[in-house]
Amino acid sequence: MASQTDDERAGAEIAYGAEDCHRHSIELLEELGFPKGVLPLKDLVECGRVRATGFVWMKQAAATEHYFEGTKTLVSYAVEVTAYVEKFKMKRMTGVKSKQVFFWVPVTEMSVDGELTADSGRPKKIHFKTPLGVGKSFPITAFMTEEEKKNLLLEKANDQ
Repeated sequence: MASQTDDERAGAEIAYGAEDCHRHSIELLEELGFPKGVLPLKDLVECGRVRATGFVWMKQAAATEHYFEGTKTLVSYAVEVTAYVEKFKMKRMTGVKSKQVFFWVPVTEMSVDGELTADSGRPKKIHFKTPLGVGKSFPITAFMTEEEKKNLLLEKANDQ
């Protein structure tokens, strides 16, 4: 009898090794409209995606923590992080927790307002939700890599 995990992963595109997994994870974030720095996973050993269902997973050699300077938030990433993805949204996430005061709170969903562009509208936000539906929003630039921030500034300069 197949396990639920096997069922979720049936028909998956799978990559192995740090280099291939890093490339696949960055391509996934870009395709979904997320900044490249939002999932700073280290030493990836396996990642997979089932396009038919949107199920994705990323396995690291060990659990890691990352401090996001732009939001003053410590985030913990388990050995395996999973989600169901669609354009501008990751839902039913597992393996991600945010330190809030004295407690680790699971992050089960994140979404962005739309394309990462330098349009003259309001600044884009990234939204995070907990299992209770409570959440926080931050400027999307807090999760961008330095390269993305530089490109955004160049795009803004060219639009003016």
